[in-house]
Amino acid sequence: MSPSGRPWSLSLVFLLGMASDGISCPSRCRCQHLEVNCTGQKLQEFPVDIPLDTRQLILAANNVSYLPAVELSFLADLVYLDCRKNLLGDDLDFTFIGVAKLVYLDLSFNNLTQVTFSTFSHLLSLVVLKISDNPNLVAIEKDAFANNTWLRHLDVSRTGLTFLDTSTVQDLPNLRVLGLSDNLWHCNCSFLDFITWMMESEVHFPDADNITCYTPAGLRALRMPAAEAQLHFSCLTQLYKQDYVFLCLVGFCIFLAGTMAAWLAGICAVIYEARASKGEEEEEGEEDTAT
Repeated sequence: MSPSGRPWSLSLVFLLGMASDGISCPSRCRCQHLEVNCTGQKLQEFPVDIPLDTRQLILAANNVSYLPAVELSFLADLVYLDCRKNLLGDDLDFTFIGVAKLVYLDLSFNNLTQVTFSTFSHLLSLVVLKISDNPNLVAIEKDAFANNTWLRHLDVSRTGLTFLDTSTVQDLPNLRVLGLSDNLWHCNCSFLDFITWMMESEVHFPDADNITCYTPAGLRALRMPAAEAQLHFSCLTQLYKQDYVFLCLVGFCIFLAGTMAAWLAGICAVIYEARASKGEEEEEGEEDTAT
């Protein structure tokens, strides 16, 4: 081949390579500009051959049970990830460490059991997080969203949650929408602070009529405003076991102090009377001697 033809051949190889990269798409998925859609393809595993410049990845309605952190980290420009209606479990800690640009994450309709600080701590740009319809989700750590300060929409509806610490959501400065409906809320005195925050907050609670107490039985199906009134009355007047113990100790101390004071007063009175009687006898003796 002549030297003049060599640059053309190299350019052709380069263009073919770019073309092959441009049309690469995971099997059974649809790909268009910066988007990969694998909805409802009965995928058992995270798809391979996803273009590295993908911005939007939709894996909804499949049977994926694991998200590989390494493969996800190759998608450094990913901003939208939809994994609803899969089989994802509770092994998501550090899964999203390589997709720091993620803005939208949907993990609803899965098998999550807990959310820890390490689950979403690397998603510093996250704005929308949906983890609703995870019936086995029973625990969200107090600082689970401490790094997600841009979070505006959080949905934890229809899970197994019975309690949520007030600071978990109160410390999110940009939160505007919080889904809490159809959970198993345990409305006791420990939950009163959270209910009070709900009543005073400017956050919007979708489907607020279905944010109700599940336990105790006396408050079941009671909406949060009514539950707050009930709890304010019962929690401010209710005495716990330690309160009764304290009151008994205080009463015993008062009784003991009173008894001791009366005993000392009695001894002092007896001594005083004895000295007074002795003095009178001495005076009478002196008078008799003088006469």
